[in-house]
Amino acid sequence: MSPSSQMPYRPEIDGLRAIAVLSVVLYHFGVPLRGGFIGVDVFFVISGFLIGGILWRELKATGSIRIGAFYMRRFRRLAPAFFAMLFAVLAVGWVILLPFEYRELGKSAIAATVYLSNVLFFRSAGYFDTLSEEKPLLHTWSLAVEEQFYIVLPLLLILLVRMSGRVPAILAGLAALSLIGCIWLTPSMPTATFYLFPFRAWELLAGVLLAIFLAERPAHALPSLVSYIGLLLVLVSVLIIPAGGAFPGAWALMPVVGTVLLLANVTSANGVNRGLAHPLPVFFGKISYSLYLWHWPVFVLALYYRAEFASPLETLGWLTVAFLLSVLSWRFVERPVREARALSARAVVGGTAVATVGALALAGMIFKNDGLQTRFSDEAQVHIAASADFLQDWSRCEIAPDGPFAGLELCPIGPEGTPEVLIWGDSHVRALREGLDLASLEAGVPGVIIWRAGCPPFFGIEKEETAATPAQNRACGDANRQIEVAMTEMDQFQSVLLVGRWAYYWNGQGVGRDAVNEIRVWASSAPDQNQQEALTQTARDTVAKLGAGGAQVFVFQQPPEVENYDSRHAARAFALKHLPGSVVDEVAQDVARADVERRQGTANSLWEGLSAGGAIKALQSWDAFCVEGSCNAVIDGVGQYFDNNHLTNLAALRIRAVFAPLFEATRP
Repeated sequence: MSPSSQMPYRPEIDGLRAIAVLSVVLYHFGVPLRGGFIGVDVFFVISGFLIGGILWRELKATGSIRIGAFYMRRFRRLAPAFFAMLFAVLAVGWVILLPFEYRELGKSAIAATVYLSNVLFFRSAGYFDTLSEEKPLLHTWSLAVEEQFYIVLPLLLILLVRMSGRVPAILAGLAALSLIGCIWLTPSMPTATFYLFPFRAWELLAGVLLAIFLAERPAHALPSLVSYIGLLLVLVSVLIIPAGGAFPGAWALMPVVGTVLLLANVTSANGVNRGLAHPLPVFFGKISYSLYLWHWPVFVLALYYRAEFASPLETLGWLTVAFLLSVLSWRFVERPVREARALSARAVVGGTAVATVGALALAGMIFKNDGLQTRFSDEAQVHIAASADFLQDWSRCEIAPDGPFAGLELCPIGPEGTPEVLIWGDSHVRALREGLDLASLEAGVPGVIIWRAGCPPFFGIEKEETAATPAQNRACGDANRQIEVAMTEMDQFQSVLLVGRWAYYWNGQGVGRDAVNEIRVWASSAPDQNQQEALTQTARDTVAKLGAGGAQVFVFQQPPEVENYDSRHAARAFALKHLPGSVVDEVAQDVARADVERRQGTANSLWEGLSAGGAIKALQSWDAFCVEGSCNAVIDGVGQYFDNNHLTNLAALRIRAVFAPLFEATRP
């Protein structure tokens, strides 16, 4: 690098890094910093500022950018600590993670190694996806965004300089497009705008544009107030910005603008910069990369191992472990490689290549071998199999391009041909898919599935669920209205099956292990109506309208909720019980049928009158899971439940005969 392109070290920037990393780390470890996650946004701006400044100065000084040298510096800076963390996580995962989870870790390790983990986590964010607290490499999504930025920016600058002298203006235009896309799409596509580079590029480009501006106008003096406003914006962001579907959107402007103001005035002699340059925040800033790398896997794997932290003191203990690992990583891995001038470029490239190939080979082996299933006892294998038994082939599904169902996902089952049977419901349809598909094939009657998680299959109903985003809540009512219109225009379906978690909608919340989930439903025509009355009314209206179109209506009785069972929890309990310090509580594998009657029996009043009058035919399920007054999560040594209310594929296949009347109704 040319001496004129070298950016002088500013301890204040390390101090700002300390605010960013500590807000993220403390937030993840449970300190009540509502918006602590915005530390990542601060990092994005800092990265854009530093990398953009280095590249711009080199481009102005030499007329070009040495791409090889640039990536060499990135390898020295980022690769050693990353691979140390990655191999450590894979090693610990081998000891404690269930096969399905270890398989997913292998997949995410591959994605992280090739800088695509943000895309992976975007694509895998779904109803049955693993909770974020169970993904040890989830934090690498932001590293992937930065790596994608490192790939794009040098090439973009070279291209723009050669094509146009208006580089800052073009970069500003690109940043504006990215920001507009981020704000516009966050309400409807929050997962995409959170994870994907195009919607985060404006944050990085904000730093780049600032660096270019300061490089072109090095003599600048801003009032101290600028720094104070910048710090206030960042700190207020940490305290008030809510997690969830509203972020990033316009909320992200607050930490980004605050960081830009702090960086713009970083050379000013004021109280903010003196505080940022203090040795303590500077130290945390220097270890910030290693601390970010290590804190999340420590938190996730420790919480996985312990089930829950016993006290704030234990939480502090694991936080200390993360800090010590970070210091060791910084001192003995990160710094030596970055500062070893005797380490040749060939050695750095060779070492990075070997680590990359090794990581891909190991992670690929874990993924290909389904997480190495033979690591645990037979006792654990029953529940391990159940925890993995929800993967299904949905390759036949497609978004209808036109017609009455345009825009809705339709999933054919059974033989090819025009569907004669419609199965409509919530995530319980998804859980039953394998049994429905085989029953359809055996009957020789084609069918189609329409499902939406947490959405009652009733016309004229709306819902608001704590486990869903506002966009998902709105989509439920919109889809149901569209299906209602479509059914009035079509007469091809000879039978319709309604499937739902009826007790959840009737009672307004989950039970046992998912008791925290709450849902409110109401009729579109009567928003103030009692929840049970709204369900009763819309159920009757739905059945009447479906019957008026000539379809025979069937309703599947919701399987018994084994309220305190979860296959993953049970599998962990049996798999880890021999390890010191693991927390193994009693695994509840059954529930009294009388308790099921008390919770779910009242929801059956939705259908009793309709069934007695012949408007519907009920498909019973309880007898398939309940014997001698007890309903069981494990039958004949085979897991029947994925969680406390969703069946496994094997269970759905076992009870497929229950669905035979649905397909027989299509015959003359």
